[in-house]
Amino acid sequence: MPKINEQINSSCSDKNSEVLRFSIGRNGQIRLMRKRIPEKTGGPVLKKLAMILLLPVFCLFVAGNSFPADPNKVIHSVFEAADDGFDMVRTQNYYSGWVADAIFETLLTYDYLARPARLVPNTVEAMPEISPDGKTYTFRLKKNIFFAPDPVFGNRKRELTANDYVYSIKRLADPANRSPSAGFIRGKIAGLDRQVEKARKTGRFDYDETVFGLQALDRYTLRIKLNAPDSNFPYLLAYGALAAVSREAVETYGDRNAVHPVGTGPYMLKDYVPRSRIVLEANPYYRGFVWNFEPSGDPWDDQLVRDMKGKKMPQIGRVEISVIEEEQSRWLSFQEGKIDFDKLPQLAAPVALDHGKLKPEFTDQGIKQYSMVEPEVTYTLFNMQDPVTGGYSREKIALRRAIAMSYNTQAEIELLRNGQASKAQMIIPPGVAGHDPAYRSSIAYEPELASRLLDHFGYRRQQDGYRTMPDGSPLVLKIRTEANASSRVVSEIWKRGLDRIGVKVMFEVGNFADNLKDAAGCRLMMWGGAWHADYPEGENFMQLLYGPNAGQGNYGCYRSKAFDALYRQAIQLPPGEKRNRLYVQMNRQMEADTAWSVHVSRTRNWLVRPWVMGFKKHPILLSDWQYLDVSK
Repeated sequence: MPKINEQINSSCSDKNSEVLRFSIGRNGQIRLMRKRIPEKTGGPVLKKLAMILLLPVFCLFVAGNSFPADPNKVIHSVFEAADDGFDMVRTQNYYSGWVADAIFETLLTYDYLARPARLVPNTVEAMPEISPDGKTYTFRLKKNIFFAPDPVFGNRKRELTANDYVYSIKRLADPANRSPSAGFIRGKIAGLDRQVEKARKTGRFDYDETVFGLQALDRYTLRIKLNAPDSNFPYLLAYGALAAVSREAVETYGDRNAVHPVGTGPYMLKDYVPRSRIVLEANPYYRGFVWNFEPSGDPWDDQLVRDMKGKKMPQIGRVEISVIEEEQSRWLSFQEGKIDFDKLPQLAAPVALDHGKLKPEFTDQGIKQYSMVEPEVTYTLFNMQDPVTGGYSREKIALRRAIAMSYNTQAEIELLRNGQASKAQMIIPPGVAGHDPAYRSSIAYEPELASRLLDHFGYRRQQDGYRTMPDGSPLVLKIRTEANASSRVVSEIWKRGLDRIGVKVMFEVGNFADNLKDAAGCRLMMWGGAWHADYPEGENFMQLLYGPNAGQGNYGCYRSKAFDALYRQAIQLPPGEKRNRLYVQMNRQMEADTAWSVHVSRTRNWLVRPWVMGFKKHPILLSDWQYLDVSK
């Protein structure tokens, strides 16, 4: 129950066209007062609204034990890069998703403690009913789930319905939105692609037209029919881009929808300073839940369960997020107690860790360390449309291969990661279905061999030591990067390796959010990024190289008939050896074309202040504030 430290005044209307005023004093006592509203000042309108707004509990202030979030319980978080708004249909920004997952809700989510990751119901009563042929999913929504209070709803409670999910999925498919996540559902839902093609021809997506495979059977029942069985489909329904939004909010706020998110989740956006500060406050309409997760066998869980079992959630009333891109500044903020938990900057590992364990000077402060190998891969992409690095001729493939062979991944692990990473051998990282621990990449750090490869294909060295293109024109690479210490180390590793093979390089520094937008437009010659699993299956990584996703997740605009054919075969198979063998072939095809230079999977060491309870970083879930408590 919120702690009340000051008098609060508010009002709402009742069925007699009266204003029901109430005040709450510091001692929690509630005083009610009624005042008649004359007809000429809006009585008829209020009478209509009063049929919905009758009871005090429907006012914008919600009091009582049903709302346990305490405004005095504040979590101070930090992001190492900026978001680009919170409309997840239009971005795949990791930090945008972190906030959006606290604001919007998907049909399914993940058990907070279960490892490996396990799906559980979220806004639905139970896991979906699946037809015997595996193609029809029926979901039954919980009743009395409401969107956060917002003027767009006319000061009334707006309930979540099955139609909201129909609209949200259609919006993801709408070609006008150019969603980088549209490929997640392309070709999957019966009749939806037909409507997409119609929209491409007419220039308008008809949201009111019925799609055979995507229907609200009634207010709380959603039925989705697939073109073919897809064992990964439930995972997609736990992905943020398929979370429920309200049509009226999207259409009212238009382009501002990205910075005026309205969802049904545990938090709502209170304050937003782009690339600087984000403040979330507990959603007073959120239904809440009881913290009742079972330990997974990890010793870390024992104390966590003792601290949290049986609590009404969320407990945290306010989340304050600072964007601090420079690692040293972020590390100093944590040391000063301004951040409640953060992943240890890898450049600070020698200061904080001894053989991978937190040093006594930190454990003596009660700081806890939670380590995990991220289900992610870091890489540098090549723009396959770029006149220098793009193309599929033998000499262009040779250039990309030589560039990739010049990068010293071990130097990155030692100099940047301080040993807190492992070389990525394939696109699919450990912890994700389809990862093959025996797989070894055909691209290694071999600068001498890379030089001979360039010689063979006519990239000739000049007197200054740098090479030209086979036609004699200058060969200059442009690698987009960010203004932080980690990026500077990576740039230095690239520079050393490329100098060894005689390839000139320029580094263009930009902001992460802007770089992501340019990458989505296939405007970057080379760019380094990381992909964190949206769901724990290899398809989530392979779709980043699928041709039809070019410009919409496939940021290198890689198009390979062989790769695409293997991808289509793989997604039609159930999880298992046959699908995994196709993933291996797809890795080999990517390496043959050298569309990416694959780098590492990072070990994350999360440092948690002693007053934070309930923390355990999930491999898929981003937002975790609703699972936490503080005892400052």
